[in-house]
Amino acid sequence: MRLDDAAGFVFDVDGTLVHRAGREVHVVAGAAAVLERISDSGRPYVIFTNGSHMTPEAFAHGLREVGLPVADDQLLTPLLSAIHYLRRRHPGALVRLFAAPEVERYVEAAGVELASAARAREADVVYVAHVDDVHLDELEDAARAVRAGAALLTSSYVSAYSGANGPILSRGAMVTAAIAKASEARPKIVGKPSKAAVEVIGERLGLPTSQIAVIGDDLTMDIGLGHLGGSRTVLVRSGISGQIDLERVPAGRRPDAVIGEVGELLPLL
Repeated sequence: MRLDDAAGFVFDVDGTLVHRAGREVHVVAGAAAVLERISDSGRPYVIFTNGSHMTPEAFAHGLREVGLPVADDQLLTPLLSAIHYLRRRHPGALVRLFAAPEVERYVEAAGVELASAARAREADVVYVAHVDDVHLDELEDAARAVRAGAALLTSSYVSAYSGANGPILSRGAMVTAAIAKASEARPKIVGKPSKAAVEVIGERLGLPTSQIAVIGDDLTMDIGLGHLGGSRTVLVRSGISGQIDLERVPAGRRPDAVIGEVGELLPLL
């Protein structure tokens, strides 16, 4: 498969462009050259990480610090697709948010009304981003709000994502699972893969998603995102899905192409 006719691109971060080991970030060989080649061709690209523990601007800054050419407006996260979803599906909703303080401020600045702890059970929506610490009382209040009719949204519901030293377990998924179990509700994903994420990508690139290519290491999140948008998909074996036997995967869930590392895209662009 060649990608010289793709009109735009979406890249995953962890396991695709970088590997993280604690606070250290290692850029995958060829990652910067691939982004520069696309930029030189005049085609747009965005980076979509499913991380929701920082603001998009903070993610972009961190990637620039390790040498990747990523502008603030090229960095997408579930926070943006969640805000997009809330505006369209739950305008004016009172939202109980599980997130870091800086993320709470970011979401609130976007016009979302956040529920205080005292009003948690009155929430119209419970949204789980990433949180490092949570009390059982907070989980119970959220579960009771969902039992009373609140929607349950989550940035991601996968168990882990790729790290340099093995899978990094998702605390957001842990919190979401606890609320879902207690409330007997099925969470709605607003990060990767979701229609909200597809819509945000299309708007940011200014292109139909059928004309773009999605490159990532996670068969469920990245390749699934591409399939939702009718995009071409490339699985890189450098991350979480590196050992999956694709022959055992249903044909409709397989990527269009498979490469070892992102640098192998260079001759295809």
